[in-house]
Amino acid sequence: MTQNPAPSTTRAVAIIGHGEVGRAYSGALAERGHEVRAYDPFLHDEVAGVRVCGTTAEAIDGADAIFVLTAAGASRAVAEEVAPQLTDQRLYADFTSSAPSDKQALAPLFDQSRAELADVAILGPVIKLGARTPLMTAGPGAEEVAHLMRPLGADVDVVDGPVGAAMGHKLLRSVFMKGLASTIIEAVEAGRAAGFEPWIRDQIARELAGDGTATIERFETGSRLHGRRRADEMDAAAGYLASLEVPGIMSAAAAEHLRHLTRSS
Repeated sequence: MTQNPAPSTTRAVAIIGHGEVGRAYSGALAERGHEVRAYDPFLHDEVAGVRVCGTTAEAIDGADAIFVLTAAGASRAVAEEVAPQLTDQRLYADFTSSAPSDKQALAPLFDQSRAELADVAILGPVIKLGARTPLMTAGPGAEEVAHLMRPLGADVDVVDGPVGAAMGHKLLRSVFMKGLASTIIEAVEAGRAAGFEPWIRDQIARELAGDGTATIERFETGSRLHGRRRADEMDAAAGYLASLEVPGIMSAAAAEHLRHLTRSS
């Protein structure tokens, strides 16, 4: 088995948000020899090598790096609590799925500190891949995030741009991945209801296995050239799904999007 390289320098790392994802990272960092403390107001599960703290202040006291792994809605509240306590140079890495503008809005909170901010986007299922999940990071602290996470086996892509740029990349990917997943699920459910499930699964698999670059070009060019006709077709598709008692949410949305393309061309 290939062993990941040990970090050249160990760090004191605070994990704020110690749910499943936080525990995956805290445990992996502790295994690599880092001093890890964790705080979560709702969860107190023990992880080998990790000191579970009773407050945020206790967790970040003396920490070289602070990883925020809370829900997106708590991102700003955590930053507002932590920023006034940072008087020396530390890494502050926000791993939440906040919008890029929300992450950019954190920067002024740290103007009076020497903290190096980093925006981190998690590009896969941590529950499945653990600390090896690919990451993208941006901002002044991005290189330090890469230094800490690459020895854990993570592929870390450092991108140019301010805090928020990494999450911007991720959300663009989400438009494609989540939209594609929803469309496929809708088609398979309709195929099952119509009694044509094997056929539609085969059609989807053939498209996914083809030349991706050519498919993108074909979709983009064809949709703009034939938007009106295709919108009518998707209206019919949505109606057909309704007759099968399958919600045609993605089909109806596709019809509206095709009409938008026609109007804007």
